[in-house]
Amino acid sequence: MNTVIIGEGKLTLEELQEVIRGGSLIALSETAKTLMQKSRDMVETCVTEEKIVYGLTTGFGKFSDVTISLDDSIKLQENLITSHSCGVGEPLPIEVVRAMMLLRINALAVGYSGIRITTVETLLEMLNKGVIPVVPSKGSLGASGDLVPLAHMSLVLLGMGEAYYQGQRMSGQEAMQRAEIDPVKLTSKEGLALINGTPAMCSLGALSVIDAITLLKTAEIIAALSMEAENGVIDAMDERIHVLRRQPGQIVTAENMRRLLNGSKYITRQGEKRVQDAYVFRCIPQIHGASREAIEYVRTMIDREMNAVTDNPVIFPDTKEAISGGNFHGQYLALGLDFLGIALAELANVSERRIERLVNPALSGLPAFLIKNGGVNSGLMIAQYTAASLVSENKVLAHPASVDSIPTSANQEDHVSMGMTSARKAREILFNAINVLAIELLCAGQAIEFQGSAGLAPATAAVYHTLRKAVPPLDQDRILYPDIEQCVQLIWDGTILKAAEAAIGELK
Repeated sequence: MNTVIIGEGKLTLEELQEVIRGGSLIALSETAKTLMQKSRDMVETCVTEEKIVYGLTTGFGKFSDVTISLDDSIKLQENLITSHSCGVGEPLPIEVVRAMMLLRINALAVGYSGIRITTVETLLEMLNKGVIPVVPSKGSLGASGDLVPLAHMSLVLLGMGEAYYQGQRMSGQEAMQRAEIDPVKLTSKEGLALINGTPAMCSLGALSVIDAITLLKTAEIIAALSMEAENGVIDAMDERIHVLRRQPGQIVTAENMRRLLNGSKYITRQGEKRVQDAYVFRCIPQIHGASREAIEYVRTMIDREMNAVTDNPVIFPDTKEAISGGNFHGQYLALGLDFLGIALAELANVSERRIERLVNPALSGLPAFLIKNGGVNSGLMIAQYTAASLVSENKVLAHPASVDSIPTSANQEDHVSMGMTSARKAREILFNAINVLAIELLCAGQAIEFQGSAGLAPATAAVYHTLRKAVPPLDQDRILYPDIEQCVQLIWDGTILKAAEAAIGELK
């Protein structure tokens, strides 16, 4: 089993995926241990000398002006975890919590948080052994970090709360006992180091970006199949048009579409069957390209945030300073993940409009709702309803959370990002978009049945035959939700993308 080495702020999205979905273990680098020990030594000096440092010898938030004695400083850290564990709602998915643990370990390993190496190693051992805290999904404001979800994560580290272990939900104490991990007794600064940061919203964002990249490429593949079903006009993908627009995402999408449709006998030239296509085909590079650039922007921001020091105060051992700032504030993530949600909602929006063109006989020239003997059979009529419902829901979810702020902690924390809400909404929009594209895949495949698959381009032919291995053609009405679920799985696990790329090489 592979091991990913954590330290020095160099974790990549690929390594995160390797750990969270590939089962790789993690370990601290020796450099990380050295840096962590230096900052820890300084924390202990500050506490021993009773210097006034936020979170070490003072209370938190509104209580930052309350001085805490040396005797009470240890109790302060445990109280911080227990008092902040007040989340509500359904638990976050296990993979999200695992990513959150990884990102918290990674940030602490940079060496500016003053936490003990042994405490971080215990959290690392939990992740490697599969002791995964139960973390409610709601309660974070995305400022002062993800306090509530990280507190729930930290409860299990202390032998409290609840956890999943070997497929079962149980008390944190029992999970730690079964995994043979000794709970931690926190000391000065450690509670604050564990919960002050952005890894909950960042973990949701990181996984969503990974999945969004796959979804974007798959959306272009499915759009190409739909375009063949409608004898689309290839001239709109001409490289010269897109170079003149100067937008990189548009240029890349147009190139992908040309490659996907290369060799198709169903694609037409301008004037052969019609002069131009409707926007949902003609403007695929412009629409998908804009989402492509939005996803790339968010990816860049996530890459930085995954390796950022988002603790407070930040410990600078070389200059013997502990500086209180606001690196925990989630505004970057809030704005970025709102943007990601909008970009994904648009992929679903245009997909649903392609579905409508496929099932509507007045627009497609194909049998109504892509079924023979219509009237007795409804075909894919109601599948479009489902897509429309999901797209409408996405329009509600795409409203930015980042434009809201409710002051907290007696107005000490008077502007918050709501970044966790942005992250949760983006993830929900992603799942809705996958289902809409699954319905388009189902409809596009069915539309091909009326002209046969022999004239498909190599890439779309590979996709069509992959679809047919999982979902047979629709000859008469049947229960459709299993077909949709099959199409979702083909998209979710990358099967459609791999089929196309096996035929023409990697898409950009």
